[in-house]
Amino acid sequence: MGRLRLIGAIVFALLIILAMWLGLQAGIKGFKVSDISMLPTVHPGDRIVVNKLAYTFGDIERGDIIVFFSPLYSKDLIKRVIAIPGDRVEVKGGKVYVNGASVEEPYIWQSPGYLMREQTIPADNYFVLGDNRNHSDDSHKGWHVERGFIVGKAWILYWPPRRWQLIQHQPSGLEKIDDSPSGAPLLLNSN
Repeated sequence: MGRLRLIGAIVFALLIILAMWLGLQAGIKGFKVSDISMLPTVHPGDRIVVNKLAYTFGDIERGDIIVFFSPLYSKDLIKRVIAIPGDRVEVKGGKVYVNGASVEEPYIWQSPGYLMREQTIPADNYFVLGDNRNHSDDSHKGWHVERGFIVGKAWILYWPPRRWQLIQHQPSGLEKIDDSPSGAPLLLNSN
């Protein structure tokens, strides 16, 4: 009888471990940064934990750093959300404008050296840019990220250990003004 209890306890413990592992797989994903498009925020070779459940209970916001599947490249990419459905976005004079207002972007590597005519972001789509504006294949080239392709929100940079940190999504020092068509706060230059 004692041996049967021991086997039962081992099986029960293994089932608990399996349930925990499945729960983690459903909630988080590892991601390795492979290019320079998000410099200086994240670097090639950085490893990130992605929170796959973040948008189950919350909305995607401007400034969020997301990982999404790109059908164009058949792989996951990482970029920053600049505009959400219904927003108008434009790039001119080295600045990004959302709903007519210049967006303060202290996190970018350098100002964009390109122009992009104003466009309105369709329903269930997001406009994303890399923080390394001039070396990023992103929405300024004419594509958006559909909601269904978003894997999750970048959460923790865990490798290399010297760079360990929680990912900063919306830089501090920016005003939040509720003037967007969706009613979500818009990060604007306070000047």
